[in-house]
Amino acid sequence: MWTCCRDAFLYVSAVQPALFQGQRPWILVEDLSSVYNDVEVERGAVKHAHKKRKLADGRERTMSSDDEEGLGKGRSRHIVVNKTEMPSWSETLESFRIARESWDLLHSHDGLETEFKKICASWKTDSWLWFRIFLTDMIIYQGQYRKALSSLLQMAAVQQPQPGQQSPTGQTSLEHHRALIQQASCHYALGEYRMACEKLLDVVSGLVPPNQEPTKTSEDQGRVKTRTRKGNDLRLLPCTTKAILPFCLQLMLACFKLRAFADSRDDLSLGHVVVLLQQDWPQGELLFLKAVDKICQQGSFQYENFFNYVTNIDMLEEFAYLRTPEGGRIQLELLPNQGMLIKHHTVTRGITKGVKEDFRLAMERQVSRCGENLLSVLHRFCINEKIIIIQSLP
Repeated sequence: MWTCCRDAFLYVSAVQPALFQGQRPWILVEDLSSVYNDVEVERGAVKHAHKKRKLADGRERTMSSDDEEGLGKGRSRHIVVNKTEMPSWSETLESFRIARESWDLLHSHDGLETEFKKICASWKTDSWLWFRIFLTDMIIYQGQYRKALSSLLQMAAVQQPQPGQQSPTGQTSLEHHRALIQQASCHYALGEYRMACEKLLDVVSGLVPPNQEPTKTSEDQGRVKTRTRKGNDLRLLPCTTKAILPFCLQLMLACFKLRAFADSRDDLSLGHVVVLLQQDWPQGELLFLKAVDKICQQGSFQYENFFNYVTNIDMLEEFAYLRTPEGGRIQLELLPNQGMLIKHHTVTRGITKGVKEDFRLAMERQVSRCGENLLSVLHRFCINEKIIIIQSLP
């Protein structure tokens, strides 16, 4: 019991120091390093929400991750952490491991479990916020996302300030963001993409994008390129706007990705994907080219928000090229309140000649916007298009 509580406390004091030292918290979420991978790889992967289990009568039913309680506990999951931002990462992960194993040991025998529950009741551990944080992260680690969502709701009840108590505004906001992001991550893992996006957009609406786009460290750049894991890893994410906003955008991309590249046509989802792929460019370049291939196969594409939110010069050139004879004379509806663009007009790859005037002017204006702060553009996309983003998902 002592070992479990001690190491759980050490882990939470590292990932949630605001409870003890007034510092920023960390959030255990799904790792999205594979978000830019080819969608065919993901379609072939076994997803929590879509697994099938044979029933006794030969029928099949959908199996969620919570049906795999025994499997989840035995599965070892890698936790990604930025070692520069968390110097004590090794000790933190070790404390988390020991606390998990101690918890499992205390629940491995009926007698031990009974005594443990008595001690917890006498110590009123239900009111220990730090202990609830550990339990929630442990449940997420086990892959029991439905239980994790329930635990997050219980945590919210524990976090309610007592009468006469007031929490610092900044800390309350961070705690609120932390809970919403973990809920979104759990909904995503369960395949509940609409619920995930609702939580993410609530978070983004409370953020102020940084004045300048953060520069990537060599560690950040190398991690995405060299990782070859299967996509069921976790990540400890610092609860800062610098880290949260890009994560929210990546998770939204992951929610729309499979839908956008499905066999059926969904220009709205595909357009959202194009907008979101600007983040971390050129990491998503191959996925963008796959989107272009899909548009070419369709022969046309409609996304009237294109000029509001696409400012990436490579993307602009590619879309301009699609209207040329060499590009296939693809019919593009990218301007608001406009029907099919006039056919038989072409544009060079330099975006300057032989194009219908309104399209040409729009492209020229867009090129002049390429220096805009991308995070501000994408933040505006999330705020202004919140309703249509949510409605785009079933």
